[in-house]
Parts: sequence; C-alpha cells; structure tokens
Amino acid sequence: MKQLKLMNYMKTIETKILLGDSKDILKTIDENSIDLIVTSPPYADRRKNTYGGIKPEKYVDWFLEISKELLRVLKPRGTFILNIKEKAEEGERHTYVIELILALRNQGWFWTEEYVWHKKNSYPGKWPNRFRDAWERCIQFNKSKKFNMYQEEVMVPVGDWAKGRLKKLSETDKIRDNSKNGSGFGKNISNWIGREMVYPNNVLNFATVCNNKNHSAAFPEELPEWFIKLFTKEFDTVLDPFVGSGTTLHVAKKMKRNSIGIDIIPEYIEMIKKEMNE
Repeated sequence: MKQLKLMNYMKTIETKILLGDSKDILKTIDENSIDLIVTSPPYADRRKNTYGGIKPEKYVDWFLEISKELLRVLKPRGTFILNIKEKAEEGERHTYVIELILALRNQGWFWTEEYVWHKKNSYPGKWPNRFRDAWERCIQFNKSKKFNMYQEEVMVPVGDWAKGRLKKLSETDKIRDNSKNGSGFGKNISNWIGREMVYPNNVLNFATVCNNKNHSAAFPEELPEWFIKLFTKEFDTVLDPFVGSGTTLHVAKKMKRNSIGIDIIPEYIEMIKKEMNE
C-alpha cells in the first residue's frame, strides 16, 4: 500500500492545450484514452463572431462529425457530458437539441441521464410569449449501461427537510412501501434517520459566471468540478473539445486529473496557456 501511494505521489499531471478544429484535432488522440468528456459547444446561432454561429437546421450534421470522434476516443467505461440549450425561433422552441439527442443515439451513444443546471443567480426577463430561461441541459451519454461512477463523491448534507419529515414516522414509513402509482418503486423513509449525508438529485444549483473572463460563455468551475468528481478518479484524463476560457482544464489540474483542451480560437488558446503557466 505504501508503495502504491508513493507511485501515485510521483505521477505528474499533464495538461494539453491544442489549437484547431475539434473534428480534426480529435483524430490525433488515441482510441479509448479518455475517461470523461465534459464540454459546452457553441449553441445554435450563438457566438457568430468567433465560432461562426451554426444554424439550428445544420447543427446535428455539424456535431455528428465531432461526436463520432468523441465516441472513438472515450474509454468503454467513460462518460460524455454535453452542456447545451435550446433556442426560441419565431416564438417557438426549436427542436435541434432533441434532434441531436436522437441522432447521437443512432450514432451509437447510450443516453443515460439528463442533469438540469439551474442558474440560481439568473436575472428576470420576459418576451411576449415566455419568460427567461434559468436552466440549461447537461446530458449524459455513455458507450453502454456499464460505466465508472463514484456517487459517494458528490453526496450532500441531508438538509432541513429531514427535521420535520423524520420526526414522526408512520408504520408505512418504516417499511419499503411500494409506490401508489403502480411504478413498482418504493422507499423506506426510516432509512434516512441519523444520516448526515445523502445522495443529490439531478438538479445542479450553480451560479453563472458574472465576472469578465475574456470569453462570451464561460461556465462556472462548479459545473465541470461536479462531473469530474462523479465520473473520474485522480490521474484520469478529462477532455473538453470546446475549451473556451479553459475552465475545465483549470479544474482538472486542481483536482489532479490529466486534461486535454481543444479550441479553434487562437486568442483563447494563448490566454489559457498563459494562465496555466502563472
């Protein structure tokens, strides 16, 4: 055991920052070499001055070229997290995200889960027929049903709900009572008595980045950090094929993970290199 700890201590963390189009650069990365992909590509019709503003009608075909390579480089038990959101067009929600999910399944991806990133500091707003979005999708894809997942790493305090709910338990609360809606799922409420930590749900409450990071759409460090905790161990390798301001790489290095970041914008690549060397 001491020898193993010494070997881990002697390992070095490697961060690769690569300039170019993801669909081309990904072809230079070894097959089955990545433990976690976590990324936020440019959304449809967004960031026109930097990433070209891909039209929603062309988005699926554009992304499938990239996801084909992501499927190749991801390890069999690895995970792909895609942060993306819809857009409204002529008063109606566009379906490009839904179409992309279906296309990724046809490409060979297993659609495992969907997390909701609730932007808890989102400011109010409205349009004639709707209100401002305060959430984005974080969609989980895998190669199969079997993948690495370390759920204990993201446990949270039990919360105030337990003070009242667990105070007076009925006899039904003390057994595994089957759900009344016929789903077959049940729960034993008494199992939570005395627990200080519990598993979270799939709604992630993180504030957006408000300070200027010289990037139009930087996501908060808490977002990649949560997924890195959940799906990787120290010295695993994390990939962000649209690395932008470099948040994923900074978090991965801090958490002792190897990482690879790709971006097509030279200014972003130079900014990340400078910051990583400071």
